[in-house]
Amino acid sequence: MEKGRIWQGLAIMLGLILCGAMFPIGVKELKSYDRTVSVKGLCEREVKADKVIWPIRFKVVGNELNPVYNEIERKNGIIAAYLRDGGIDASEITVSSPILSDKFAQEYGNSDRLYRFVATSTVTVCTKDVDKVLALMAGQQQLIRNGISQENEWEARPQFSYESLNDIKPEMIQEATQNAREVALKFAQDSQSKVGKIKQANQGTFTIEDRDSNTPHIKKVRVVTNVVYYLKK
Repeated sequence: MEKGRIWQGLAIMLGLILCGAMFPIGVKELKSYDRTVSVKGLCEREVKADKVIWPIRFKVVGNELNPVYNEIERKNGIIAAYLRDGGIDASEITVSSPILSDKFAQEYGNSDRLYRFVATSTVTVCTKDVDKVLALMAGQQQLIRNGISQENEWEARPQFSYESLNDIKPEMIQEATQNAREVALKFAQDSQSKVGKIKQANQGTFTIEDRDSNTPHIKKVRVVTNVVYYLKK
């Protein structure tokens, strides 16, 4: 009985010795998980817009209402024909109701206005065939020869957009993540460490902007990923 207690005590003592020997190793291993590096990965691409909304806005002035409306209908027809001849489908053309202003009925402004009525009409193209619209925009002198001069207003400027972001998202995220890992590897090399698994990752927000003010049909897509890696010796 006494011999059994001795062996039991020796077993407990041996276990305590082993635990004491493993404790520093465990602490060191746990501390290694506290060492991390936070890096950013960037991916940028230039893409061509795949949708355009082009409002063609013009004004007609006159002192008689019927001639003003007749002139609007005539010019709307010229614009619609120009667009169809350029390959734009009729379903992609919208003619808005004209906006009429009676200058003589206004209580403010000069009373010696040359024309009483000023009507504004807008013909809008909405299409995914950006190349056709670019060609039509380049040939607008044909409209000018027919007395149609566009209004130089912010609301009348063409709007180019890129709607195929989901098609390139996976590749861009992968490239940005790879870029982040390259940054982490360089940091680890400088600190004599190794890059471990990902602790936390945030893909970031995609932004789409005009490449520049002169070519709004060329877009710059950008994403920044934030990745936290474990570092180990």
